[in-house]
Amino acid sequence: MIPRNAANSLRRLLSSYPIVTLTGPRQAGKTTLSRAVAAHLPYVNLERPDERDFAERDPRGFLRRFRDGAVFDEVQRVPQLLSYLQVLVDERRQNGMFVLTGSRQLLLDERVSQSLAGRTGLLTLLPLTLGELGTAGTVLDADQQLLHGFYPRVFDQRLDPAQAYGDYLATYVERDVRMLTEIRDRSAFRRFVRLCAGRTAQVLNVSALARDAGVSHQTARNWLSVLEASYVVFLLEPWFANVSARLTKAPKLYFCDVGLATHLLGIEAASQIATHPLRGALFETMVVGEALKLRTNAGRGSNLNFYRDSTGLEVDLLVTHGHGAAAVEIKSSATAHDDQLTALRRLESIVPGQLIGKVLVYDGDEEYERAGVSYVTPRGLAARLLELGGGP
Repeated sequence: MIPRNAANSLRRLLSSYPIVTLTGPRQAGKTTLSRAVAAHLPYVNLERPDERDFAERDPRGFLRRFRDGAVFDEVQRVPQLLSYLQVLVDERRQNGMFVLTGSRQLLLDERVSQSLAGRTGLLTLLPLTLGELGTAGTVLDADQQLLHGFYPRVFDQRLDPAQAYGDYLATYVERDVRMLTEIRDRSAFRRFVRLCAGRTAQVLNVSALARDAGVSHQTARNWLSVLEASYVVFLLEPWFANVSARLTKAPKLYFCDVGLATHLLGIEAASQIATHPLRGALFETMVVGEALKLRTNAGRGSNLNFYRDSTGLEVDLLVTHGHGAAAVEIKSSATAHDDQLTALRRLESIVPGQLIGKVLVYDGDEEYERAGVSYVTPRGLAARLLELGGGP
């Protein structure tokens, strides 16, 4: 098992709540993490037909086996079980009893909010970080990393990324999506997902996306919601600073795992990435994902935004904190240039006193400070954000 940064957060939440709900995409490592941290609790996979049937037919009898707690995997398969769990934990009044895991954020969150409000800690587990891979002895160059992505199974079992992500898309994403909503035209949906991959790290224009996919605007919005609920994509909202400039209101679209986006673009080898027109977008997707995982692994919500105004000024990432924001520019070049700092300096002049730090992430080897700017590699971003106070 690759040690996960979220392990301490899971332990902390178990000490504070009777139930911890662990969500995230399939194959991100939820089962492995929950069984490792809560090894003293019995484990039940509700994907198993016999266990699921028992829990559905006789939830009281099912839970009688686990009065001291358990790990329930894929709990969204038996959502009515949550109401009975509520009664049980209210009777016992003991922390650390149950860990619930699930992949489909939409259904699970509805049930959690209705039945377990105030009784459960929430933790999202996304795929591996660069730091976790480095700790496990896996250090790849940028193009190899963009190809392999961050799903643990790719590294644990040394899978070919093209094969692994093709299987992942067919076996998990499409199955989960079909369980969330009715997809009448699967080929149109697959085309839609590929078009989304071509727009990763771009400001989202739903009308243009719908037109290119050949579906209605409402269908495109519904499918985007499903992809968010399945942890395939996430939306980065714009930063609404107190400035006079007219700011972009549309969010930016990102894939939760860059390896899946790379696969959807038809890339099958790292050698294809260096000259690919979307290499910069894929690199940015990886870096923004690192900043997001810094928060989710700590059990916190996203504190990420981007800046874009009507003059065309854009800063890739704003990591907000109580007393300001760290501004981050992301460049996929291996060499850092002063002209790459233009947007950071312009933003600093627009919001004087509001930036707690300026960071340039680039695909180089050295990390250093110069003229008030931190130059870091993707692997060094998390540490720098923590130093600036923009992390957990």
